[in-house]
Amino acid sequence: QLQLVESGGGLVQPGGSLRLSCTASGFTLRPMSIAWFRQAPGKEREGISCINNSGDNKLYINSVRNRFTISRDNAKNTAYLQMNNLEPKDTGVYYCAADFRDITTDRNWCTDPHLRRDYWGKGTLVTVSS
Repeated sequence: QLQLVESGGGLVQPGGSLRLSCTASGFTLRPMSIAWFRQAPGKEREGISCINNSGDNKLYINSVRNRFTISRDNAKNTAYLQMNNLEPKDTGVYYCAADFRDITTDRNWCTDPHLRRDYWGKGTLVTVSS
């Protein structure tokens, strides 16, 4: 079964940290870019970060730059999103997507939630609240 599975979500206080994981099963992430998206309650899904297949090129939206770090471990077939200094506005369901294109060469390819992706996960809920 080919699937992406996110994990690591939960409830955290403002200022806290979480690390999300995105693990593929049934296929290899090695040749693929990875993007992270989130969807806040009542809002449209938004792209927040992406990384190319080798991990040496990354993009972030302004609201998470310097707080979130995207990374990957191809040996573990997993990508990560380290989220620090979390704020209530970061609350939402976080999704990862895998794409055979190098989506880090174009910001729209990285962040547009309406573009076709090769694989999507089902999401993990992050709640930032005191």
